[in-house]
Amino acid sequence: MAPGLIRRADVDLVRERSRLEEVVSEHVTLRSAGIGSMKGLCPFHDEKTPSFNIRPQLGHWHCFGCGEGGDVISFVQKISHLSFVEAVEMLAVRYGVQLQYEDAGGGAGERPDFGTRRRLLDAHAIAEEYYREQLLAPAAEVGRRFLTERGFDQDAADRFGVGFAPEGWDSLSSVLRSRGFTEPELTASGLVSQGQRGVYDRFRGRLVWPIRDITGNTIGFGARRLLESDNGPKYLNTPETAIYHKSEVLYGLDIARKEISSQHQVVVVEGYTDVMAAHLAGVTTAVATCGTAFGTEHVKIIRRVMGDSNPSAGLRLNTDGRGLGGEVVFTFDGDAAGQKAALRAFEEDQRFVAQTYVAVEGSGMDPCELRIAQGDQAVRDLIATRRPMFEFAIRSAIAQVDLDTVEGQVAALRMAAPVVARIRDRAMRPEYARRLSGWLGMDERTVLRAVHDAARTEGRSGRHADEPTHAERPGAASAPSAEPPALPSARLADVVSPRDPVGQVETQSLAVMLQAPQLLDAEKVATLPDDSFHVPALQGVWDVMLAAGTLLDAVAGGLHPARYLEQVLEIAGETVRPLIVEIANLDLPARDEEDLKRLAGSLLDRLSELSITREYSVLKQRLQRTDPGDTVRYQELMTRLGQVQGRRRALRSSED
Repeated sequence: MAPGLIRRADVDLVRERSRLEEVVSEHVTLRSAGIGSMKGLCPFHDEKTPSFNIRPQLGHWHCFGCGEGGDVISFVQKISHLSFVEAVEMLAVRYGVQLQYEDAGGGAGERPDFGTRRRLLDAHAIAEEYYREQLLAPAAEVGRRFLTERGFDQDAADRFGVGFAPEGWDSLSSVLRSRGFTEPELTASGLVSQGQRGVYDRFRGRLVWPIRDITGNTIGFGARRLLESDNGPKYLNTPETAIYHKSEVLYGLDIARKEISSQHQVVVVEGYTDVMAAHLAGVTTAVATCGTAFGTEHVKIIRRVMGDSNPSAGLRLNTDGRGLGGEVVFTFDGDAAGQKAALRAFEEDQRFVAQTYVAVEGSGMDPCELRIAQGDQAVRDLIATRRPMFEFAIRSAIAQVDLDTVEGQVAALRMAAPVVARIRDRAMRPEYARRLSGWLGMDERTVLRAVHDAARTEGRSGRHADEPTHAERPGAASAPSAEPPALPSARLADVVSPRDPVGQVETQSLAVMLQAPQLLDAEKVATLPDDSFHVPALQGVWDVMLAAGTLLDAVAGGLHPARYLEQVLEIAGETVRPLIVEIANLDLPARDEEDLKRLAGSLLDRLSELSITREYSVLKQRLQRTDPGDTVRYQELMTRLGQVQGRRRALRSSED
């Protein structure tokens, strides 16, 4: 899907109307921390001393512990694991902003306009409520019996929103029409199908599960056949609609996302009842695809929720064997179809930083069947006995041939060597090559050579996709890149020492300019030179502020401080932007606004004096290096020195 872009003006309006302190306080206990600042324990890392600051007036937050920071949209993105568009839409609903979408060139696959999307979501909310009510009706006895036979009581049905679609052709359609929905809206929702005589309910006489997006909005349904008279497929899902795209949805993610984020683990099962069984058994990170194979878009979703981004984290283990970068566990039926699905999932393994595993029950039972037969502990044990994905893939490859023959051994080696060559941790490859030699009954050197050849054939030279190519290694020649290599983002503690008085003055000067420009003296700001800062990183921040070109507008009160900060951040590069956010959230030593105004004046005076002193020092050094015989140059420098001394005297006089 190529979603339309939310109109820029609407995004700005969402930022303007959203109350940062209100949104953050739902997750963080905040207390006053000085003028225009609030503080609490960071929700993104463990800490005992509050280092998470927000500035409601500026609409920005920053944690001085972990370095995370941003505006209200980025906070919602991070706390709820949403994309930018999803976060904007959530805030728009909350604060009553009508969104409009611009054409992104995606044709029919574009995201619907906000009003249409809201109507489709409302229709699904009504449908879910209706289906859940129908599960309690006498006609739904067959559905309740299905749930009971699989170990699910009414509480479980309520927890997962399970409902029942009556057999009638227009039971749901009539309800939706009575609530004001038109036939085109019903068709667009995917809740009805089109026939020769009009529309009719898509789901009839079936048990239904609501499929929700990550924010908890119901966007579709999955329906299980129950009646012998039903000639349809065993499972029938909502078709592709403007709000439902099966390749981008994981069933159960709305209830599992917090546990996935905190445990850095996701368990991928195959069906709705498997998700229910896993969660009820204590495996609260379980999700499932919705009528489609696990694919690239699912990988993106899981990586975003799990925080699967550190390229080295996946190679380290906790004491319990779990990867510090997280783990993705696939559970599949033990039959041939299940093994085939597992091997398809192996193709996505390389897209994860996290370690990937497979958990297959020996007798072929899925998690739901296992829970019925052996109880909750058996489901937990199944996940605990997971095997690395590449081991499973190797075993599956060599199981296809007869290892009692030389031909079979060679064929198995040819199939398995590329799998070993793709193992992410290079230190593990030789060990798995040795194990493979044992499984095949072949000479270890032969297997190692085959693995090496497989890697070379695929152009890997023994490397994995997350390792540098020759052209990426230091000192290697390479073609010019369209983008320079990314530099690490600066943290204030890394660029300014607490024992550096000049650095502290420069930092606080920038902080007051970003936080309360309206308290500054316009003349003092206007006379600051372009090279006012001694600390290079702080000079970089000042360069961005100058490039924004609106500081004096903010000082004059013609531009709100929050809007000014937003303009500065818009043009800031990726390396300097976090530093600007950190400085904008820095606590300043002032008790009230009047005190802050005095501090601002004092800081600007001190900053000007430091700048003048540096200029005087530079001119004096140049004068000392100049031949007195060069009277023109010598006199020019003497004149400039006198001018600088005059500015310094005037500044000190004004301070008195």
